[in-house]
Amino acid sequence: MRNRRELLKASRSLLRWLTPGLGVKRWFILLGFGTTLVGLGIGYVLIDLYRTVPAPRIVYDITLQFLPRLARAAIVGSLGLGVIVIAIVQINRAVLAPFTRPGHAIVDAVAEYRRRGKGPKVVAIGGGTGLPALLRGLKSHTSNITAIVTIADDGGSSGQLRRSLGVLPPGDFRNCIAALADDEALTTQLFQYRFGGSEGLAGHPLGNLFITAMAEVTGSFEKALVESSRVLNIRGRVLPSTLQDVTLVGEVVEPAMFGNGASRVSRVEGESQVTAAPGIIQRVYLQPDDAPAYPEAVKAILDADLVVAGPGSLFTSIIPNLLVRDIAEATRASRALKIYVCNVATQPGETDGYSVLDHIEALERHVGPGLFPAILANTNQSGPLPGYLQWVRLDPPVNGLRRMLAADVSHAKYPWRHDSAKLAGVLMQLLSEYASTGVARLRKGRGPLNHEWHE
Repeated sequence: MRNRRELLKASRSLLRWLTPGLGVKRWFILLGFGTTLVGLGIGYVLIDLYRTVPAPRIVYDITLQFLPRLARAAIVGSLGLGVIVIAIVQINRAVLAPFTRPGHAIVDAVAEYRRRGKGPKVVAIGGGTGLPALLRGLKSHTSNITAIVTIADDGGSSGQLRRSLGVLPPGDFRNCIAALADDEALTTQLFQYRFGGSEGLAGHPLGNLFITAMAEVTGSFEKALVESSRVLNIRGRVLPSTLQDVTLVGEVVEPAMFGNGASRVSRVEGESQVTAAPGIIQRVYLQPDDAPAYPEAVKAILDADLVVAGPGSLFTSIIPNLLVRDIAEATRASRALKIYVCNVATQPGETDGYSVLDHIEALERHVGPGLFPAILANTNQSGPLPGYLQWVRLDPPVNGLRRMLAADVSHAKYPWRHDSAKLAGVLMQLLSEYASTGVARLRKGRGPLNHEWHE
């Protein structure tokens, strides 16, 4: 009975190809005609070999009996093969048309799809605006991308939806899904569209509402991410570091306010409040602190060829992911090349006055030493910066810190940001060298790479 049902289901699936409007039936008919011609060519040979009764004159003329047997077989067989080739090409074009862009050949699209499908497995950890910038560059090199995103966001539209509907904050996930979209055209712009006005939907991006609604329809946030990713046909996947509702708590050292120079440590709850609080962030942690990691995120890290943390907000995007214990342990156990990408410029209220080493030391205070054996910093500190930003200082490595790698990865128009293509190109070059030698190096004169720091 089961086999019968499966056969019936397969038959119905085949019959759907006959649905009007698909544009493939004519080419199936042509394919059948071509196959018939090939069979006829073979039949010519067999007829001449085994026929004993003469055929009528009209049959003699139609079947080209006045030509030598091999000539007839060659002509009809070649014609049949040509028709088959045309039919197959047109069937492929009809089937693949929805997935190709105007002006791009199908063969190019297929070749590009295959190339990216064979690309390295890359895991990018972070959130905010830094992670999408990295993803935009990576998707041109590989489709095997996993973005692991923090769920500690409690500000803006995400915070409102989180408080009012009890969903995980969708904002960072929306940005990553849009960044990985195959074609960031109208659909992606619509996904990122933010409603105006002062009431109701004001300030909410459509993508946030879409993901929230999808979570209600599918019954879970992770299924909502999968379905939302399908809508934009993204290259890769976007996963949460944990599905548990967590709060980011910060310990902020307030500046001295009394004559004796005494300072005070304040405890601040909520990601948006941590950066808004006056003072210096000393430490952040999750509440509860035993949130289980999302299993698929752990598996992706263990299977990865390259694990990248950053760029992005150090205390509110990168570290919160690594505070999920299993995420940090999986990263430590992974045999991938592991790189921390330091920000180009400081972030107000979070890393004011920080150098590259300050970033590393803050990271290691939270997750321990050695989690990311390679650190990539930007060397191009030219161009104007907004008044509230500073370049991240390029101090030489001290105190036995690991190898630090430097390259020009800044954006030409917005020099305080990373350039997606430059950053992805450098990372792919490092991965290629690491795969062949076991060591990631940057050398002078190799594309955008212009400096190397040794321990």
